[in-house]
Amino acid sequence: MTKRNYNRRSDDEIIADLEAKITQLQVKIQSKQRPDEPVLKELPKVRRKLAAFSQLCMDHGRGDVSNSVMAFLTMLETQLREPIE
Repeated sequence: MTKRNYNRRSDDEIIADLEAKITQLQVKIQSKQRPDEPVLKELPKVRRKLAAFSQLCMDHGRGDVSNSVMAFLTMLETQLREPIE
């Protein structure tokens, strides 16, 4: 059995990793301070329901309705990404 090689991270790599974590935490804090946070929390549920409805439409030959639902979902997600002024 061969011996494992261990690669120690340099101080610069450790600092870069920690700075990335700090940036992620700052983004998370900012997102929690948004006044529309309850709306953003419900978005995954809405996305799942609309995707299921879209698939049901496709299964029953209504591709036009399915495309409309997916376009609506895309527009909704785009609007919610923009901050409130």
